[in-house]
Amino acid sequence: MAMVTRSHLPRMLRTAAHHLTCPCPCPSPSPASSSASANTLFQQCRSFVQMRTRLEVADNSGAKRVSCIKVLGGGKHGKLGDLIIASVKDAVPRGKVKKGEVVNCVIVRAAMHRQRSDGSEIRFDKNAVVIVNKQGEPIGTRIFGPVPHELRSKNFMKILTLADHVT
Repeated sequence: MAMVTRSHLPRMLRTAAHHLTCPCPCPSPSPASSSASANTLFQQCRSFVQMRTRLEVADNSGAKRVSCIKVLGGGKHGKLGDLIIASVKDAVPRGKVKKGEVVNCVIVRAAMHRQRSDGSEIRFDKNAVVIVNKQGEPIGTRIFGPVPHELRSKNFMKILTLADHVT
């Protein structure tokens, strides 16, 4: 997982993080605000998939990275199993998908945690998608990495059968 650097944090969060890590003479924030800033920092590291989010492609369709254009199905944020429209940013030569194409994708790995019905949580290191056609079938013939079994309830059975490891 990429580490959040100091320059990516808003000024107020940088100040709170500074007070948590060094014994400086400047006035320290109250404990309530420092825990709130730590919670905000956690939310900044692990967020939902939304517009302009960069995602890895977990299949062999030819694309390597995509950028989310729109989350389908209403709402602003995408979670595991949601359909998105994305633009291909990086692609391998002679692949089925070219750079700049607009494609439909299914989110198969999300960095934001998801609570399961048995009480456990599932969370991945990076966001990843599988490129699908209009009918919801994957374009690629292989899917790399783990895939959650929550896709079964969204009727993406073909993705589950192609996956190496279902978690």
